[in-house]
Amino acid sequence: MTDPFALFDEWFAEAQASEPNDPNAMALATVDMAGRPSARMVLLKGHGPDGFVFYTNRESRKADDLAAQPYAALLFHWKSLRRQVRVEGAVSHASDAESDAYFASRGRDSRLGAWASDQSRPLDSRETFEARFAAMQARFEGKDVPRPPHWGGYRIIPSAIEFWQDRAHRLHERRLFVRAKDIGADAWTEGQLYP
Repeated sequence: MTDPFALFDEWFAEAQASEPNDPNAMALATVDMAGRPSARMVLLKGHGPDGFVFYTNRESRKADDLAAQPYAALLFHWKSLRRQVRVEGAVSHASDAESDAYFASRGRDSRLGAWASDQSRPLDSRETFEARFAAMQARFEGKDVPRPPHWGGYRIIPSAIEFWQDRAHRLHERRLFVRAKDIGADAWTEGQLYP
């Protein structure tokens, strides 16, 4: 198979069937303007040839990093399958329409929480956050909860995707797909890496 997205679809479907919790969890690695790295877990909410999508507060630390350095790396680790997938690439914003549609699919309390949270900023006490959440409940009582202007999606447009499969005696299989710059945006080269 020389289509990394078809292979990802196959592996992701197997992970959804076998992983006990959050098969769409992925580590997101970013760097700030000074080159200091940061990693955290986020949830994959869309994927395909146009990229891998997650959603967050666009005033968070990860958003600040992505504004300064619009490149990121993702890591999926499916322990039950003994597999990993690494993705590296440029980052762009998901469209407002995509962000609106996903936000509308979230539970009401999650939507209210997006309004109440100053994600990644210092918090003096849990009570302060709970009071802000209660204020949002009152503000939107009996109304739809729209997407906050500071909240939306990001798309990692892969330039490289590596598929790692555990093998006995640490003789692992590693397949690397690299987007061919001179052939066209949808062309990929495939090779293998030593374990």
